[in-house]
Amino acid sequence: MLLALHKPFGVVSQFLPKGGWRTLAEFGLPPHVHPAGRLDADSEGLLLLTDDGRLQHRLSDPRYEHPKTYWAQVEGAPTDADLEPLRRGIPIQDYVSRPCGARVLEPSPTMLPRDPPIRVRKSIPDAWIELVLSEGRNRQVRRMTAAVGFPTLRLVRVAIGELRIDGLAPGQWREVPAPR
Repeated sequence: MLLALHKPFGVVSQFLPKGGWRTLAEFGLPPHVHPAGRLDADSEGLLLLTDDGRLQHRLSDPRYEHPKTYWAQVEGAPTDADLEPLRRGIPIQDYVSRPCGARVLEPSPTMLPRDPPIRVRKSIPDAWIELVLSEGRNRQVRRMTAAVGFPTLRLVRVAIGELRIDGLAPGQWREVPAPR
């Protein structure tokens, strides 16, 4: 069994309580499923869960390079040229990110409001960009956007491979076919 969950902001990618954060236990998921990968508590979007250990390994092991698509609301108004360093790969801490797909989303996607809302500065615009990564290191998207001068305000994973969160509201889940 493979499930797609639209993980809300403020929820950790585990079932056991941790430091006062909300957990996956509150979403009525079937027993014996485990996350195949993770999303930080301050990120939202597609989280896959399965009861199949082999499938969980195949989905979460970086060797399989499943493309992950993120929409990031960033502070500022990046141009296509501003995102070019992301397409080539950039130094982040002690490694260089792999090249990724990066584009400005115009028009901006329609997203449900986040609770709590992001910070808004009247004098600084914001924009949405799409990043498609084949790796997934800790807080990588946030570090990449900050490295090119556009800090992430809100981060939503919208797809893993061909699997998308389309039609799922935060906290909703459905069974999906396993990717090939």
